[in-house]
Amino acid sequence: MASPDNGDIIEDANGKVIVPEHVQDAIRTLLRWAGDDPDREGLRDTPSRVGRAWREYCSGYADDPAVHLSRVFEEVGGYDEVVLLKDIPFQSHCEHHMAPIIGKAAIAYLPQNHVVGISKLARVLHGFARRLQVQERLTAEVANCIWDHLRPRGVAVVIEANHSCMTARGVRTPGVGMTTSRMMGVFLEDSRSREEVLKLMGY
Repeated sequence: MASPDNGDIIEDANGKVIVPEHVQDAIRTLLRWAGDDPDREGLRDTPSRVGRAWREYCSGYADDPAVHLSRVFEEVGGYDEVVLLKDIPFQSHCEHHMAPIIGKAAIAYLPQNHVVGISKLARVLHGFARRLQVQERLTAEVANCIWDHLRPRGVAVVIEANHSCMTARGVRTPGVGMTTSRMMGVFLEDSRSREEVLKLMGY
């Protein structure tokens, strides 16, 4: 059995993730520092629950998003127009405060010789989102991954999200959304192509 210290996931006989004691101790320390008693009834199981939750939140570290783009389809009847998947919901956590980032993404590409199953675009997004992130990097990583592995004529990614580190703490300004975009290939070089894809996305 692998040691819990190396980051491997250890499961019990029922397939439930076993949270190492040192991780639970760290969460108990945080609970005490926040002003609560980790030994009270309502918090006794919180350290293990939080540990399992963070394993899930950060499952993207064990995922190679590019793998989802490895199977392509070349028999597309000569289709060479924009492929767009929009309103893809995602959740992430900011690397500065480990607070939730909740948003949606639009991902488009202009195929050259082949296409990929549309669900794979969402899987690429989720693979990067399930890591500690900043929205700007998330946007770039999704676009770069599609560009590098599908070799399309163009890639466009637009992400809109709300950041709990801004709405629930600090400046405490709810209702504020952040939008980031990355254009590559023809969507960057040709203004008409860029306008077309943004219109399809609803912008």
